[in-house]
Amino acid sequence: MTRQESIAGGRAGEVAAVIVAAGRGERAGQSAEGPKQYRIIGGKPVLRHTLETFLADPRIGRVVVAIHPDDEALFAEAAIGLADRVISLHGGASRQASTRLALLALHDPAPQTVLIHDGVRPFIDGELIDRIIRAVEEGKGALPALPVAETLKRAGPGGTIEATVPRHDLHAAQTPQGFPFALIAAAHDRAFHQGRDDFTDDAAIAEWANIPVRIVAGSVDNIKLTWARDIALADQRLNRAAIFPDVRTGNGYDVHSFTEGDAVILCGVRIPYAKRLSGHSDADVGLHALTDALLATCGAGDIGTHFPPSDPQWNGAASHIFLEHAAKIVREAGGRIANVDVTLICEAPKIGPHRAAMTAALAAMLGIGEMRISIKATTNEKLGFIGRGEGIAAIATASVVYPGEVPA
Repeated sequence: MTRQESIAGGRAGEVAAVIVAAGRGERAGQSAEGPKQYRIIGGKPVLRHTLETFLADPRIGRVVVAIHPDDEALFAEAAIGLADRVISLHGGASRQASTRLALLALHDPAPQTVLIHDGVRPFIDGELIDRIIRAVEEGKGALPALPVAETLKRAGPGGTIEATVPRHDLHAAQTPQGFPFALIAAAHDRAFHQGRDDFTDDAAIAEWANIPVRIVAGSVDNIKLTWARDIALADQRLNRAAIFPDVRTGNGYDVHSFTEGDAVILCGVRIPYAKRLSGHSDADVGLHALTDALLATCGAGDIGTHFPPSDPQWNGAASHIFLEHAAKIVREAGGRIANVDVTLICEAPKIGPHRAAMTAALAAMLGIGEMRISIKATTNEKLGFIGRGEGIAAIATASVVYPGEVPA
């Protein structure tokens, strides 16, 4: 069956997509170009960037776009050359209502899986779509999210701080959110008939309907354009990227000796062992080397610059703190982490059985896809202190893309 045929009729095992684009975008201010989903970034409307990414994935059949009744002309212009490949319909008074109407348009025949995405997240990429599709299972949805990095405060009366909210298990949700179609469509119908219209995303409806939702690594690039500044920065980013991308590579090296213990921490994973590593914080050589590699890409010193080993507050600290701090510095400098590579050098313990867990841990810390992460191990062929089993070393390399410069 061709893609065009699937738009009308669907296919077995189909993955369909719902793009919600019926909002007014009032926080982005007024513009002659219309609501924010139709603002021009990188020479194209925001919504077109979003549509092109989904339409480029061969696994996705029908694509339904919910638009505002007043935006038919704007959508027609934004979707020139694409309109015959999508189903457009009028959305409702809220995001929840628009999503339900779009799901109704997919009922006959129903797809197996549906991805629900905000039209104003134009930097969605194929890797994230792939992670969501693979994570959706029978009876279970998938939500892309990033760990919350900032300290959270709860305000009390008068705007004074009432409490600091623990953030260790908090995540910022993104889209596309993926679900078995039948389950999420039924949950939306149930919420509608019970008069519930207060859900802010589809994962919240799934939670209310007792549908398990698995969190997978989101993407720091997958931002939602909310304010006028977001749109301006998105346009600047796309225009710069089209000129001269600035790709930088940083290297890092770390080594720690063994001492008495019962486990080692490597790349954020605890591995039972007859010894532990001695040194700065939890002595995670993999994360320490990678922290230095990331900092090197923007000339930000090394791990000791930001977390001096002489400072007692870092004794025994979890090394993910250092890596996440380095990633934040990179992002604030405009960098996008393209690839990280860590080589662990040791005679023992065995690294292979833990590689998948390490890769997942790094993906969560850095907010990048697992395909951008390489973790490998080698021995020192019984030579030197490592060969004698006295410690572990790590070498790390990071590649980061920074905004290009406009030619003189």
